[in-house]
Amino acid sequence: MIFDADVTACADLLRKGDPDRFLAVMAAPPQARAVLFPIYAMNVEVSRAPWVTAEPMIAEMRLQWWRDVLGEIAAGGPVRKHQVTTPLGRVLSADRAAKLDEYVAVRRWDIYKDPFEDEPHMQAYLDHSAGALLWAAAASLGEAPEAPLRDLGWAAGLASWFRAVPELEARGHVPLLDGTPGGVRRLAEQGLDRLSDARRGLGAVSPEARPAVLAAWQAGPLLARVRRDPGRVARGELALSEAGKRGRLLLASVTGRV
Repeated sequence: MIFDADVTACADLLRKGDPDRFLAVMAAPPQARAVLFPIYAMNVEVSRAPWVTAEPMIAEMRLQWWRDVLGEIAAGGPVRKHQVTTPLGRVLSADRAAKLDEYVAVRRWDIYKDPFEDEPHMQAYLDHSAGALLWAAAASLGEAPEAPLRDLGWAAGLASWFRAVPELEARGHVPLLDGTPGGVRRLAEQGLDRLSDARRGLGAVSPEARPAVLAAWQAGPLLARVRRDPGRVARGELALSEAGKRGRLLLASVTGRV
């Protein structure tokens, strides 16, 4: 894999925009980092696109730009030059780029302030965003079964979603269908169930693809905290200590288990 100026720029973008995921990539072998940095830098750009403007049409255009990029990769033709898209075109296969269209399209929900329609709608949002991203990252490294990795991404995405709830509510969004303590606890239990399902299937993930799993290293303890005390979500008290985060990441990187 090429580790050039563009990949270095992707790493810097990830370090600034998603420091926890940056730590997870830095815990991976160097050859895996050159693949993961562009994919996760794309995620920084896509996830921030709905929030950098108050104009819905401009936000839609920003997301469409990334859908067009993925379309160019999927078509196997020239990919527009950009510090993220250029290395992304090297590491994403055509079929994975095509499947990631859902990953960008689902972010349209972030632009507007309508609540989720129902539970399947919210579940699909997590699957198409966090689930699709983790699977694509792993599959770009090596042999990686889709189902357990999407379950793992779903659980990790839910943990991150819980952390984002106070800010989303401050921006006028309705991030939870049922924000009562019982509703939040049930949702955390769903996440822990997905995490358990994922762990049972991770044995089929090849050693080459395994470093992508590290991105979910905080999912278990965060979801367990919500199950024990759902009020932590509204209070914004979910973050692990820096020592706790780094210790758990070290353990995950040594054992390969999250």
